[in-house]
Amino acid sequence: MNVLVIGANGTTGRHVVKLLAESNQHLVKAMIRKTEQTEDMEKLGAKPIIADLEQDFSYAVEDVNAIIFAAGSGSKTGPDKTTAIDEEGAKKAVDIACRKGIQRFIMLSSMGADNPDAGPEGLQHYLKAKQSADKHLQESSLNYTIVRPGSLTNDSDTGKIQAKEKIENRNTDISRENVAKVLVESLVTPNVYHKTFEILNGDVDIHTALEEL
Repeated sequence: MNVLVIGANGTTGRHVVKLLAESNQHLVKAMIRKTEQTEDMEKLGAKPIIADLEQDFSYAVEDVNAIIFAAGSGSKTGPDKTTAIDEEGAKKAVDIACRKGIQRFIMLSSMGADNPDAGPEGLQHYLKAKQSADKHLQESSLNYTIVRPGSLTNDSDTGKIQAKEKIENRNTDISRENVAKVLVESLVTPNVYHKTFEILNGDVDIHTALEEL
């Protein structure tokens, strides 16, 4: 596949780009906002595309047939950026994919996006933005997969997770590397087409966990 990674310079996004490039099964475009990030993306094996989610970035999706949306405003920005990036930017990416005939769309969401009001007060705006973006994708014509990880860590990947539509026991977290592996694996796993699910670290290898959803 020719895959566009939106949010390629983020911590999870970098892992996604690297995995895609190393797989030798995909050609990778890395959407970044700053020219100084170009060299890093090239070293990871991707073709960098400079574009801004808050502007018109439709040119970035030329010659791709799948999108992985891993962008986020980050914890250091205010509610306005959360709305602009995590909600409106994601919705814009979905709309562009529909217009351009790009069928496969993988969305990195968040555990708690199904019920934002039940989340911590400081996260409710973020979770509502994620919920809105997820719903927009679910109601589109795209072949989507929405992945909702729990608390993220920078630990090394284990290659093993738990994956369910709703995980009741949330007493663990998940590494960003494991999340990236799930996003990449989901591209070509028909069992997760048109599905929304949560993931945490677990004891089942990623391929098997996705096949058993």
